[in-house]
Amino acid sequence: MESKFSRVEVVSGMTKMADFTGRLNSGENVKKLIKLGVTGVTIYNNVMGCGVQHGLAEYEYELTPEKLAMHLLPKSVLIIICETDKVDELIEFLKLELYTGHIGDGKIFVSDVRNIVRVRTGEEGSDALKESNID
Repeated sequence: MESKFSRVEVVSGMTKMADFTGRLNSGENVKKLIKLGVTGVTIYNNVMGCGVQHGLAEYEYELTPEKLAMHLLPKSVLIIICETDKVDELIEFLKLELYTGHIGDGKIFVSDVRNIVRVRTGEEGSDALKESNID
């Protein structure tokens, strides 16, 4: 039976994501991701956005009764495709890594992936996420 895949997307502040990616360079976090079946990570930097706080600082948000304007802030987006049965473990790992307890820790979005195709070889599904059997 073919594995089912999920897309785990994290939107967080650039500083928090930079700290996280810096820790990815340590062998320990890479080992954790590999154990979860993660074979690749994509990060977009300098995207703009805001959450329910409309881009206000924590102290401003609590003091402002009307949130009419949206102030877009620099964000980073991390995308990981993994087997669906490993998503819960991956989310727990990401929550631990990104948590500060303050506004801007980010959001994690999970969506289904119907198929994965490696363009160069035509491999599909889990084969497209592993080293190529064709080379």
